[in-house]
Amino acid sequence: MTRSSEIYLDWNATAPPHPLVLAAMAEARGSAWGNPASVHGAGRRARAVLDDARAVIAELLERDPRDVLFTSGGTEANNLALAGAPAIVTSRLEHPSVTRVAEARAAAGLDVRWLAVGELGLVEPAELERALAGTPPGTVVAVAAVNHETGVVQPLAALSEVTARSRGRLHVDAVQAAGRVRHDLWRFGDTVAVAAHKLRGPKGIGALGVKPGFVPSPVLLGGSQERGLRPGTVDAVAAAGFAAAARRAGESVTHYAALAPLRDAIERTLRGVATVNAAGAPRASHVTSLAFAGRRGDELAAALDLEGIRTSSGSACTAGTSEPSAVIGAMLGRERALSTLRVSLGEETTEGEVSEFLGVLAKILARAPDASGAG
Repeated sequence: MTRSSEIYLDWNATAPPHPLVLAAMAEARGSAWGNPASVHGAGRRARAVLDDARAVIAELLERDPRDVLFTSGGTEANNLALAGAPAIVTSRLEHPSVTRVAEARAAAGLDVRWLAVGELGLVEPAELERALAGTPPGTVVAVAAVNHETGVVQPLAALSEVTARSRGRLHVDAVQAAGRVRHDLWRFGDTVAVAAHKLRGPKGIGALGVKPGFVPSPVLLGGSQERGLRPGTVDAVAAAGFAAAARRAGESVTHYAALAPLRDAIERTLRGVATVNAAGAPRASHVTSLAFAGRRGDELAAALDLEGIRTSSGSACTAGTSEPSAVIGAMLGRERALSTLRVSLGEETTEGEVSEFLGVLAKILARAPDASGAG
């Protein structure tokens, strides 16, 4: 590595905890370490912190606090939203916490329908209407508001209308959307999943917001916490950090919107060298998915990492596997997926860091490609 500090351009994998989050957790750690389910003083103090956090998350999700369930993160929230569905409609664009549930349910004989997707990575309302034909009431349509790899923003208002006409239930995975894009782009779900660490909160905690009267089917069995729908002791300290992150979500959205010129500068500089996946679709302003013909995205990410620049070749939840991105594969094929590098910016990304990234990348690309190529 050629520098003493790193350049972090992988904010879609996780975001560094905000100082306000760390301060809130430090304060809660001194007083709210008890079990929120206990009725003694230590438990009541923890319960008060938990109740306050639930109210803050409910405001973010535009729900009543009674309709917010704490989970271990976005993955569990997505699993909980899909549990008990009579049928599932989704696409290969989704996070593994959705697609793998759908695959398992299909293997068990459940009606699972996969939406066709085109090169732009958009879920089209007409395609959803076709897929929903003949499905039973309560069928779950699972769509991520903002794609975790391409940043594509889905047309959730239209998808919500189609789902409602078919008496289905729209589940919105808002893990990559909350605190990053305007609320009106992801507010349409009957159920909505969020994760604290994407909001610069702590890892290990998330939430599922549900519509009034809807009772999810538990995926875990145990105690009566979270109304018996999600057993296990909730960490009030983590909840305090989650609340601190959620309180600044509006401010965070403003910061992310201001990143568009930096994202555009990356794509403009690399024009003719890389192809932007989903360039013609509406996208969040902080992420770009770049395909380098004849090169492997994972090898480029590894080379950049050696120089202290952190990027990725796809979702962090599939890191360490030999398979290319299923998202890019579904849109554009395996070869494009193999050659893709994801760069995701965040609130602390600077123009100087982007400039340095581009300079280092140019030097890496000038080297002879690995003999394995992109195949």
